[in-house]
Amino acid sequence: MKGPLFYSKILLFGEYGIIKDSKGLSIPYNFYNGALKVDENPSDEAKKSNKRLIAFVDYLRNIEEDLVSFDFDTLQKHVDAGMYFDSSIPQGYGVGSSGALVAAIYDKYAMNKITVLENLTREKLLKLKTIFSSMESFFHGKSSGLDPLNSYLSLPILINSKDNIEATGIPSQKSEGKGAVFLLDSGIVGETAPMVKIFMENMKNEGFRSMLKEQFIKHTDACVDDFLKGDIKSLFKNTKQLSKIVLNNFKPMIPKQFHELWKKGIETNDYYLKLCGSGGGGYILGFTENIDRAREALKGQKLEVVYNF
Repeated sequence: MKGPLFYSKILLFGEYGIIKDSKGLSIPYNFYNGALKVDENPSDEAKKSNKRLIAFVDYLRNIEEDLVSFDFDTLQKHVDAGMYFDSSIPQGYGVGSSGALVAAIYDKYAMNKITVLENLTREKLLKLKTIFSSMESFFHGKSSGLDPLNSYLSLPILINSKDNIEATGIPSQKSEGKGAVFLLDSGIVGETAPMVKIFMENMKNEGFRSMLKEQFIKHTDACVDDFLKGDIKSLFKNTKQLSKIVLNNFKPMIPKQFHELWKKGIETNDYYLKLCGSGGGGYILGFTENIDRAREALKGQKLEVVYNF
């Protein structure tokens, strides 16, 4: 048995901001994916995943049936038979490993599910987001539900505000373009919950709150608009500001050995770095107007291009 593939995602803009109603833009990233599977001879990794699924099923039983109900008989039978999530999506890297698993479980076992093929009204998208938020909270303590939504629909999602999300189109890539969005591998696994805790602690501080509203959210919203309009010049101006704001106010979320590289990018304009997901490790997101120059400046680092301008 092997289920359909669910892909990883990248939140291009909106990390932390969307908790406080900034805009956000999330895109599927097909380089990584996962599927539900049952094997005759499971590996240790598969057994570990199966154990996690057993606990997840127990958790799902407590979700209110008014929100979502599952075919627990079949689900329990499959989990007892050793079902696991076979995934190439790195965990703790900010690219949605738990989101893909949540999407796969909903797709296969939810009753009366909302499907990708129907007319996806805003109400349906919000309902899916609420369902996924509730399901994914098992993994993170608190989830926006966006990662599974992205994985489930395999479409770019534009977040206008908490209660206003829509599937969107993004400008098509220019394969010859020198401009690029890339992932930088920090080599460290990040944990979402502790990072969100630091953020919530900071939110108690008046100065941090006004920085978030007047600077961070302002530039995040501008980046989303610029990206969707294809206004590259303005996009890089706003991304540079965002990179500065994050370096000055979100230091704990940036792995120490990247503080200097982060600063260097802003000073040289060779590239600008920003958080990918909650930070603390995993991937760091980079934006550059010249990928060759960025590769040169980041020699020795692992770079993966995800989008070309």
